[in-house]
Amino acid sequence: MKKHTRGILEELTHTGPRRNSDEFVNMTGNNIIESAINLLTKIHDTYPEDVATDLEKRFLSSIKNANPKKFTSGINKVTESRKKNGR
Repeated sequence: MKKHTRGILEELTHTGPRRNSDEFVNMTGNNIIESAINLLTKIHDTYPEDVATDLEKRFLSSIKNANPKKFTSGINKVTESRKKNGR
């Protein structure tokens, strides 16, 4: 009985809708873009304009160059600056 049940479960798993790569890339891309827009909005709402503009440039550059360290170093600079100013 278990072998038969396992076969049915396997069959159900394999008969579900299959996504092709185009749909996956489209959905994932849209989700990432929406998240990036939300992040940039949050950055501009949180930081002064000059700092927000710098962080936005660092964020976009990090994506373009596939290197998140540039953005991280920018956030670290803001954090250190706030600690020094007692905020």
